[in-house]
Amino acid sequence: MNIIKSQKDFFSGLMFLIVGGGFAYGATSYSIGTAARMGPGYFPLLLGSIMLILGAIILFSSVAIERPDRDPVGTFAWGPILYVLGSNISFGVLLVGLPSIGLPSSGLFVSIFVLTLIASKAGDKFVLHEVLILGAVLSLICYLAFILLLKLQMPMWPVYITG
Repeated sequence: MNIIKSQKDFFSGLMFLIVGGGFAYGATSYSIGTAARMGPGYFPLLLGSIMLILGAIILFSSVAIERPDRDPVGTFAWGPILYVLGSNISFGVLLVGLPSIGLPSSGLFVSIFVLTLIASKAGDKFVLHEVLILGAVLSLICYLAFILLLKLQMPMWPVYITG
């Protein structure tokens, strides 16, 4: 008799439990604070706890709710994972540059557009004009949030344009 009635739910719940537990455990090494005066460990602890609860619910449903085909896990999708990881790495490299090899900062706008272009290749369809519109909207939101509202000092444009 197989106790797991949904492989997808089982492994999803397990992933949530592991990641949530890691965040919650890692947060305990920081000051937690209170809801009114949050410390650096407050949000990771809260997020980790929510993920732990969701993981437990999903894991429980994987053994409690009968699925006719047992909801098997498919093959591992390496392509989308590599696109998403590559887009995040390229964002970080382009945003700050790599002085060790002489690559200057490309600024927030260029970094967001490159991130959007690469990450969108992970999906089933790629429509260039939609990706460019998304890049423009994300750039505007990041400009409003990080530069205007939070007053963060980061380059918006490539160094080779602004001088």
